[in-house]
This record gives sequence, structure tokens and C-alpha cells, in this order.
Amino acid sequence: MDDTVTLAYGAGGKQTSKLIKDVFKSHFSNPDFTEDDAAVLNVGGSRLAFTTDGFIVSPYEFPGGDIGKLSVCGTVNDLSCMGAQPLYLTCSFVIEDGFPLKELDKIAASMGKSAKEAGVRIVAGDTKVAGKGQVDNIFITTAGVGRLLDYAHTSGKYAQPGDAVIVTGDIGRHGCTILLSRNEFGIDADVTSDCAPLWGTVRTMFGVTDQIHVIRDATRGGIGTVLYEIAAQSGVGIKLNAEKIPVTDEVSGVCRMLGLDPLYLACEGRMVVSAPKAQASAIVSALHQCPYSKNAAVIGEVTSGMKGKVVMETEIGSKTLLPQPSGELLPRIC
Repeated sequence: MDDTVTLAYGAGGKQTSKLIKDVFKSHFSNPDFTEDDAAVLNVGGSRLAFTTDGFIVSPYEFPGGDIGKLSVCGTVNDLSCMGAQPLYLTCSFVIEDGFPLKELDKIAASMGKSAKEAGVRIVAGDTKVAGKGQVDNIFITTAGVGRLLDYAHTSGKYAQPGDAVIVTGDIGRHGCTILLSRNEFGIDADVTSDCAPLWGTVRTMFGVTDQIHVIRDATRGGIGTVLYEIAAQSGVGIKLNAEKIPVTDEVSGVCRMLGLDPLYLACEGRMVVSAPKAQASAIVSALHQCPYSKNAAVIGEVTSGMKGKVVMETEIGSKTLLPQPSGELLPRIC
């Protein structure tokens, strides 16, 4: 391991996994410690999901949302990935000295609106004010608890050979939006973040079948990183069909100009799902009726070969090994 923590360790790729394994897991390991989006805990005869997440996005306001909306949706979605109905959130603010109160009020209003849509209550919190330059405007940490559906049993380690791989919508929009919002490249493109609360999406899928093996939130590192995580946790291979992966023309165009791959751009309203092929068509049809998954698609399958690897079948029929994400993924979104 390096002698110091670098930005790459927070990018969600190989270094992040190594940091969790070598530092945090080595000291925190216990039967409830998880690699999934939330821990599943048995409390008083009920199965509860519990999670926490930090948000330091820059700029803190962007087309389609702001850090307040992001902080609620991110935690709600982590609970939802476990098949848990989000119930309660707490929030912690670290605010830079001199931050405009008017902007703070807008962020709080955004959090309240997003919580109402998601059906959760923000019930407690903490506020700290940091000196000038110690914080980039505002940082928010949220924690959440939810109650699992009786028939929900999802984990990154449950993917099975023969499963279909589903993505719940077009990919890369959040990462692309943040990149363009920084005005560093002079690119004018009509791209809006996909940031959204997804409990309704998950509930719809479970209304079709209880045979859903994996649901993962494709945030840092995008679906490329998430698929590698699933392949490693489950000890399987994953084969993708490039033609089936939904990407908007705007995101695709920006990626071509900047040499980026939309597979590794962050999403904040998209999930990767592994479920039996026999159920895939019905799941996708149901997703098309939901507001945040109208272009959901089957993009590949889980395989018994090439364990721990993700392979892409290209438009011309050739196959290529998807690179495992490492280093600092761009644009940095949290």
C-alpha cells in the first residue's frame, strides 16, 4: 500500500477496494460487516438495512439537482438496493465559514423535497462550521435505516451463472453533468443528472418476482466498476453486449470528445440488477412503467467462465476484456 492516501483511494475502483480491505476491514471486521450498499441487521425479529454515505460534490448545485438532493437520494438508494423500504435518515453538515445562508436554505429545502418524494423522514442531525478553506463550501453525510421486504435477499455475492444483467436506465449522465458544470472544457451539451430516489423502482421489480439476486447502485465508477465488484464478490464472469447498453447521444458525444468511457461515469439514479433470464423480460417491461427507468434494458449475462472478469461483445462481434478500474476516475464526483 502507498504511504499516503491519494484521490484515487476515493474513486470507487481498485484502490478503494484495497483501502477497505487492508485498513477498515482489518480493524472493523465482524459478522455484520458488508461489502454491499447497506448492512442487513436482525433486530428484534425484523430485518433492517443500515447505511451511511458522505457527499462532497463540486459544484454543489448542478442541472438536475444539488448536494442536498444527492445526499438524500444516495442513502435512500443504498437501502433500496437491499430490498429495504427507506424509513429514517439522519444528516450531518460541515459548512465552510462564509457560506451563504440563502444557499444553505436552498439545499435544506431540496433535501426536504427529496425526502418527501422518497417517503423517508429526516429525524436528527449535526452541524459543524469549519474555517475558511478547510471545507469546499459544504459537505453532507447522511445515514439511513430501512425495513427489508420479507422476500428480499440481495447481495453482490448472489449473482448466478445464467442470470441476465439489467441496467435500469441510460448511463453516465450524472458524471457527465458534473464534468460539464465545472466549465473546464467549454463544451455546451444538454445533459441533466439522473439523480433520483429509487425505492419505487425497486418495489416495482419485486412486484414482478422475488428472484432478484443482485441490485447495486452505480454511483462512483459507474456500471463498469459495479460489474467488476459483482464479478469478484460472486466469483463469476460477466459478458456485456455493447449494442444493448443505453447511452444518450449527448453523453456519448461528450465522452468521444474527451476520451471518456460512459461505463465508468457515475450514475445517481441507475441500478445494476442480476436476475434469472426467465424473469428478465417481465422485469424490464415493469421498469418501463416507472418514471426513472423508462429505458431500462438487458445488457448482458452472468457466466461461469472468466471468473472475476467483465467481457464486452462489441458491435462487430469481437470480444474484449473490460479494463478493471484503477487510479482516479474522472470526473471526480464525490
